[in-house]
Amino acid sequence: MKTEYLIGLVLSSVVFFSCMDQKKSQNTVNKANNFNYNVEQFADIKVLRYQIPGWENLTLKEQKLVYYLTKAGLSGRDIIWDQNYRHNLTIRKALENIYSNYEGDRNNEDWNSFEVYLKRVWFSNGIHHHYSNAKFTANFSSEYLNGLLAQTNTKLEGEAFDVIFNDKDAKKVNLSKGVDNVLLSAVNLYGPEVTTADVESFYSEKVSPNKDKPLSFGLNSQLVKINGELTERVYKSGGLYGTAIDEITKWLELAQGVAENKAQGKALGLLIEYYKTGDLQVWDDYNVAWTSATEGNIDYINSFIEVYNDPVGYTGSYETIVQVKDFDMSQKMAVLSENAQWFEDNSPLMDAHKKKNVVGVSYKVVNVAGEAGDASPSTPIGVNLPNANWIRAAVGSKSVSLGNIIHSYNNAGSSGRLKEYVNDNEEYELEKKHGQLADKLHTALHEVIGHASGQLNPGVGETKQTLKKYASTLEEGRADLVGLYYLYDPKLQDLGLVQDWKEVGVAAYDGYIRNGLMTQLIRLELGDDVEEAHMVNRQWVSAWAFEKGAADNVIEKVSRDGKTYFQINDYDKLHDLFGQLLKETQRIKSEGDFKAAEELVEGYGVKVDQDLHKEVLERNKQFTSAPYSGFVNPIIVPKMNDLGEIESFTITQPKTFKDQMVYYSSEYNFLPEIN
Repeated sequence: MKTEYLIGLVLSSVVFFSCMDQKKSQNTVNKANNFNYNVEQFADIKVLRYQIPGWENLTLKEQKLVYYLTKAGLSGRDIIWDQNYRHNLTIRKALENIYSNYEGDRNNEDWNSFEVYLKRVWFSNGIHHHYSNAKFTANFSSEYLNGLLAQTNTKLEGEAFDVIFNDKDAKKVNLSKGVDNVLLSAVNLYGPEVTTADVESFYSEKVSPNKDKPLSFGLNSQLVKINGELTERVYKSGGLYGTAIDEITKWLELAQGVAENKAQGKALGLLIEYYKTGDLQVWDDYNVAWTSATEGNIDYINSFIEVYNDPVGYTGSYETIVQVKDFDMSQKMAVLSENAQWFEDNSPLMDAHKKKNVVGVSYKVVNVAGEAGDASPSTPIGVNLPNANWIRAAVGSKSVSLGNIIHSYNNAGSSGRLKEYVNDNEEYELEKKHGQLADKLHTALHEVIGHASGQLNPGVGETKQTLKKYASTLEEGRADLVGLYYLYDPKLQDLGLVQDWKEVGVAAYDGYIRNGLMTQLIRLELGDDVEEAHMVNRQWVSAWAFEKGAADNVIEKVSRDGKTYFQINDYDKLHDLFGQLLKETQRIKSEGDFKAAEELVEGYGVKVDQDLHKEVLERNKQFTSAPYSGFVNPIIVPKMNDLGEIESFTITQPKTFKDQMVYYSSEYNFLPEIN
């Protein structure tokens, strides 16, 4: 599970430094005295840069490991494009060829619209918005595109051309109630004729060898109909995406050769075997080994993992994140992992739903060295894996906070939105004083305690089977509620994590309610429902608390000078409400109560107050900063000696978003247009 970055309303910054004391390799890193975090802005997107703190303190062997892992990740870049939509690679190739070869007028409105469209496609790994899932509107005509194609000798025809301009495949992931979510989702995880009933029927017949250790059926395959029969096309060497997977494994084998320790090397070996065979038992073996491999300075996420892009929650999207440990901050935050059992024992969950022995919850603050697939350019700020409930219960999980990504967000400049939407100056000052710490602690509690907490009732199936399309948002909301419950608890002060638990808790509650009920709406077009899993969960948590606390005026909707604000009048009661909702959400998960999940999400998380939405968008017009952010990656460049061996590395930064995208398409182009 991953934590998305909330709309940035923080104004100060927290710097994360590594204090490793290791042998330094003789490497150089391009450093500017004043690092420019901003690359460019277009449409609703702001592109940023990040640095890799602590890189110079890694040994040459460790740097090689990072380099090989980033190369492995980028080698699978095309996979997420094809997973997102069947025509994405064809469209991207055509648009990039135009962009590189067009010699006509690049200063008119049509070309500007074309360029913005291409950048949006690059950012979202396809023609659908990375967050809303809606297909982009081309603000240029089909005639203009045909002219560009002709002038650059580029081929784009048929459905791949038409879909840019028509209403077909309008949603990458369609989670609307009362429709066939698989059939009406454009995402390329299922064949065009496969229905939701087909998927549920096919996987209901799959039986794991060990019922207590259910395999993740469907995680690494595309389900299609061939001659009317449902068939899986498995992602593996020699199978679907095989040419890219072979490149991935080539670099993973090099990474295994410079592994930091036996445990890490064993995990990498199992990941390579999984890519070669597609065997889901090997995938579980790998996750057990990977979760247990907690020593070392380097770690990684790589494969088909999160299921947010699957309307029924089976198939994982390709992603990779390469991580360098931030030792100082990891040591400070390890106290959460060490006290995981206390948090479980003292939670408001029913006793039957509490784990008697919380095991193996490791937490690190890391600095990202490279990302690809579904983690790039838009990136999470926190991750907790693996997702399999039985592995979490038996072995544990790894939680990370992406320190340098958060640092870049915080140092990319303030939009001033905070002052517009806070209820009063007291709320504003508390956010300035504690907002970043509150966000950091919420991410840590969400990942370390939240996702690791609770247990299913005996005999209850995996949540993707019981809660179906609501599984992702229920899990994210449950983890959020764990964080919210403990953010307003003196235990955090007892553990030395805060100096004033109540002030931090108040700031956290103010920010969550403000975002969940109001400010996140700037990400939506007027009239849209809330659909992205994290946005949905923030709304249903906030809206439920607002409604249930109405009799006691716990949260008050305030109108002043024609503007709406939300004022929390009783933080103690709100804390209790969060506890009640956490208890109920865990019950829904533990019992597999689909009807209750549906009522919670559809009743509180999806529909938007249109008058409030219109007002929020109107108030937001004064700000030029885009509501969504993402990143280009630093470029790790090896220097070779006369024997062809790597002797050092240089880190450079891409000058523009375009430069990196064009380079990636030429350097990591391992799939055909149609797969």
